[in-house]
Amino acid sequence: MTEVVMRCRSVSTMAFTSVLLFICSIYSCYGQVPLLMWTSDGSNLHLAQPAAGQTVSGGQLGSYLKSALSVAPHNVLLFLQDKLSMEDFTMYGGVFGNKQDSAFLNVESALQMSSSPLVLPALDWSASHSILEIFQGELGIPAVHIDPSTLREIKLNTAQPSLLAVHLPYTAGDETKESLMKNDAIIGEVLDVFRSQDVPYTAVYTGLKPSRVVEETPVMAGHSVGRSLLQAPPQSSVKAPLVVKSTAGQPCILLWADTLLASYSGKQVDLARDIFNGSADTTGSVCNENLSRLVINYQNVLDLRSLRLIFSMRKILFPVSARNWSVVEQVVLEYDGQRAIFNASGGIYSPAEYSFHCQSVSSIQSPLLVPRSATDNANQWKLSFTDFQIQGFNVTGEDFSYASDCAGFFTPGIWMGLLTSLLMVFILTYGLHMIMQLHTMDRFDDPKGPTISVPQTE
Repeated sequence: MTEVVMRCRSVSTMAFTSVLLFICSIYSCYGQVPLLMWTSDGSNLHLAQPAAGQTVSGGQLGSYLKSALSVAPHNVLLFLQDKLSMEDFTMYGGVFGNKQDSAFLNVESALQMSSSPLVLPALDWSASHSILEIFQGELGIPAVHIDPSTLREIKLNTAQPSLLAVHLPYTAGDETKESLMKNDAIIGEVLDVFRSQDVPYTAVYTGLKPSRVVEETPVMAGHSVGRSLLQAPPQSSVKAPLVVKSTAGQPCILLWADTLLASYSGKQVDLARDIFNGSADTTGSVCNENLSRLVINYQNVLDLRSLRLIFSMRKILFPVSARNWSVVEQVVLEYDGQRAIFNASGGIYSPAEYSFHCQSVSSIQSPLLVPRSATDNANQWKLSFTDFQIQGFNVTGEDFSYASDCAGFFTPGIWMGLLTSLLMVFILTYGLHMIMQLHTMDRFDDPKGPTISVPQTE
């Protein structure tokens, strides 16, 4: 009997560990809280877990809770914590064997004793506020907010349903683990009261708000998608792209850059400094099906009365690829009656339905911008664009299409990995070849026969 109990506990521990690992692996959404639901009598809730990455809405939550109450005890305990996120479980839980250091010892023990707990790793946090209303509607009774210290004085009636709500605080910062351990101790005390009175219960543990917010950085202006774990969502500092509209009022050209540095006569200016706030002068810009021309007008920069930065783009069909390509043919600077022309068609191009992005577009090092001739005024200028992105065709809104990057497929890191792998393969092959050339002796001296004599003289 003891062996059977030990095996059951081992299986339960493995099941709880698998549940938490499953939660941690699929929880990656913004503004969500986890929800755990279990019963004291081991009732099989017969509820399908949500698909990986799925966010559970308020309507779906109501369906889950209604289905659970059809088989679970109607003495419901709600542990509502001010803030809770899956990162609290991964940082302070005993998932990887450090059970004694876990901040959720009582919750883990309760889940282990439940045969099929309901785990919602990604519940829309706004839906967590409707849990009380859902249970009140299903049970037909109001919720009673209780103080855990006075719970032992309450005599529970197993013949009637009950709905008890316990509020749990949350402290962020260095005291987070201590706060979670205190809340876990409160949960343990409440569950002990129900066990001591032999009252079956259904328990729910969730948060009213996420304790940590995973911010999704939008794809804009060539910025890659990134995620950062924060205590509160920061103010966005991403600049919107420069939008040029057609005569019909539809966006037709998009431009974004972190900097547009231009140097002339020993002076330098960032031409991108004031053009992304909606005040850029794009008079002279044109766009149609096969030709786009972006013109940005400046006044009194670099000791010049006027300056125009022009990007000339053309849609060209390349028969080899059997598709249209967007090519930036020239980048032109018109200033005080003079022109400086850089050819850009050798490196600034992308499929017509994509935007073009490059971390560095320069006329100095590894230039993508080349002066048209040795005598052109472009030789007096130095241009350097960082985090540069442009789209002149197939613009469907004020956001860039998928970006075709200027970076080559075989980066230095890839080449180093390939060469190192080839060297290791060569060494292994040479070693195997040498081992295969080893031969054992096929003739031996017979101790019963005459000895082998080797003449010393010829």
